[in-house]
Amino acid sequence: MAIDPRKLRPTELVRLLNSTPLGEVISERQLHRHRARAGFRIGDGKTIDLLRYVAWLVIERHRPKPEPEGLTGYEAHKERARARNELLSLSGRNIGELPEVVNAERKAQAERDFRFFCEQYLPQTFHLPWSPDHLKVVAKIEQAVLEGGLFAMAMPRGSGKTSLCEIACLWALVYGHREFVALIGSDEDHAANMLDSIKVELETNDALLDDFPEVCFPIRALEGIHQRAGGQLYQGRQTHIGWTAREIVLPTMQESKASGAIIRVAGITGRIRGMKHKRVDGTSIRPALVLIDDPQTDESARSPSQCANRERILSGAILGLAGPGRKIAGLMTLTVVRPDDLADRLLDRAKHPQWQGERTKMVYAWPANEAMWARYAQLWREGMAADRGITDATEFYRTNREAMDEGAEIAWPQRHHPDELSALQHAVNLKLDRGEAAFWAEYQNEPLPEEEVDEDLLTDDQIAAKVNGMKRGEVPLGCTHMTMFIDVQAKALFWLVAAWEDDFTGYVIDYGTEPDQKAAYFTLRDVRRTLVMAAPRAGLEGSIYAGLERLTNATLGREWRRDDGAHVRIDRCLIDANWGQTSDVVYQFCRQCKHAGVVLPSHGRYVGASSIPFSEYKRKRGDRVGLNWRIPVIRGKRSVRHVVFDTNYWKSFVQVRLAVPMGDPGCLSLFGRKPEAHRLLAEHLTSEYRVKTQGRGRTVDEWKLRVDGLDNHWLDGLVGCAVAASMQGAVLFGTESKPVARPRMRLSELRRGRR
Repeated sequence: MAIDPRKLRPTELVRLLNSTPLGEVISERQLHRHRARAGFRIGDGKTIDLLRYVAWLVIERHRPKPEPEGLTGYEAHKERARARNELLSLSGRNIGELPEVVNAERKAQAERDFRFFCEQYLPQTFHLPWSPDHLKVVAKIEQAVLEGGLFAMAMPRGSGKTSLCEIACLWALVYGHREFVALIGSDEDHAANMLDSIKVELETNDALLDDFPEVCFPIRALEGIHQRAGGQLYQGRQTHIGWTAREIVLPTMQESKASGAIIRVAGITGRIRGMKHKRVDGTSIRPALVLIDDPQTDESARSPSQCANRERILSGAILGLAGPGRKIAGLMTLTVVRPDDLADRLLDRAKHPQWQGERTKMVYAWPANEAMWARYAQLWREGMAADRGITDATEFYRTNREAMDEGAEIAWPQRHHPDELSALQHAVNLKLDRGEAAFWAEYQNEPLPEEEVDEDLLTDDQIAAKVNGMKRGEVPLGCTHMTMFIDVQAKALFWLVAAWEDDFTGYVIDYGTEPDQKAAYFTLRDVRRTLVMAAPRAGLEGSIYAGLERLTNATLGREWRRDDGAHVRIDRCLIDANWGQTSDVVYQFCRQCKHAGVVLPSHGRYVGASSIPFSEYKRKRGDRVGLNWRIPVIRGKRSVRHVVFDTNYWKSFVQVRLAVPMGDPGCLSLFGRKPEAHRLLAEHLTSEYRVKTQGRGRTVDEWKLRVDGLDNHWLDGLVGCAVAASMQGAVLFGTESKPVARPRMRLSELRRGRR
């Protein structure tokens, strides 16, 4: 019987099996054993493959068993077993026949109607009625996917803007509107979360399976075991399906519009350029649709240089993903964090008209009766404080609803919680719960103006503009002191070198990191060249020690050129020893390094208004005391002297020096001629703000980070350099310490005292 069961149709298989009693061929126990071995489950779409396997057994049962050519005995038995296992393997990898499309009319209608697609295939996600803003956004998304173009939207948090864009990508892929979709997030993990959401729909959405079996059936056949993707077969051919944490490649199927379509993720500051994919037929495709979801973080929104850097990436690398001669379609969701941040600029049609920015709100007009809503807010706070929740406030609103609703205009009337009576009440509750600043930024997309900036402090633009025209590393002629400070971090060392005149006129002559990051902009969080990478066999302490050795050899061991041609060396280098995990290794390095006469461990102390000031320190024998710094006498295991200084005082001191106009005594300036070269340094120097506080009968500046997580390492470096300059003898006019006048004593009084 020369029949290949793999080529039989289902009806022919059934006819063949009906002609032979199954029990004569294989027992029920054997059948279940083979089925389990092959991973079959009746009713999951692999039944046809199981029938083919049983048909093969039927054929083998009735076919004469000639010995394989050239083989006899045990060798022939092994060859037959190999052939049987090969057929079983192919049968287990083959997904069988595709189901028929359940609702072809629904599928055809949704092809060019994005709203209909959302309503029919994802009713659980879009279960509330659409608002006018939603319909406007849906129309813009549909236009961008079908016809191209760019569309940026800022909608209130929780309005479903990210879900709309994720489903737009899914819609574009399954219908073949776009063959390559790129998901871009503020970082790669954020983008991977969006991909996971799309994966869930492809794996579990029954409506998609009904109408898109060519896409979803092979994915279902993986049964969650994604390692099977590489060997999956359909009609004896590989589907080339891809299913990883960072990428989906839809199955390659004949007559499928989505055949071989791909979706890939990346972070906005990651590797984006040159993104492409090679298909089975040898053609290379590049992204045709890009979804950018919240491209900024709270930290980057407060950094002008980070905003500018991400703006350049959006205009260059991302919009150029489609390749030369092709335009890319783009969707972007945004949240405005602060005025003039990246989101605010992209939504401004005067600055970026190509993005067609759309800014929607939760509340377009507030109610007229402010007095009643003030009473509502009082009841809300009292109820929260007494653990009663919003019950009392809701009853007050229920009684006076008509008067309290007058004049209000809400974007989405259906958006409110079950224990709330209206969307207006929901908006007011959000404002009370989250605070004015968060509500206006996240739900109105109109962030409130930031607190007034201290006019005595320079902005980052003003600091970056204080360039003196000197070459990098060149020391001005009038300088008599050169100092350096090293801020120790686990990933990298931040260092800064400054030169000073006797009157505290200062010049920043060089700064950087060890290892060198070779980038114009970076943060400690995302540094790629780390100390551990530079010393792969060392632990944390060993890598820091090696980094300090490399850095000091390169800076303390060199001669710095003065502008008259002479050469000078660094007089004093302070190394931050505040961090507990590295304090001992810093002391060890200062004790053992060949520049031990120059380096000194340092400890900055936060001396607030309620703390004892350095001026009241009781000097001990052997101590060296200066302007808000001291070198105490040493005792114990740390046989290296160290310096302790008041960080609040010296941060104020440095900020005043930066504010002194160019040319005046005591001015602090930066090397070079291009302000943009110092943008990152300027951000470090403006990363903190001061708060004037009173205590113990005095008023002091207390310095705090503007935002948690901002880098201030070069600010610490400049402060440390100023302290070192004071130690070397630099004195600002008016800060000289006056010697204490001792009373004159007569010789006769001394003699009487001896008696």
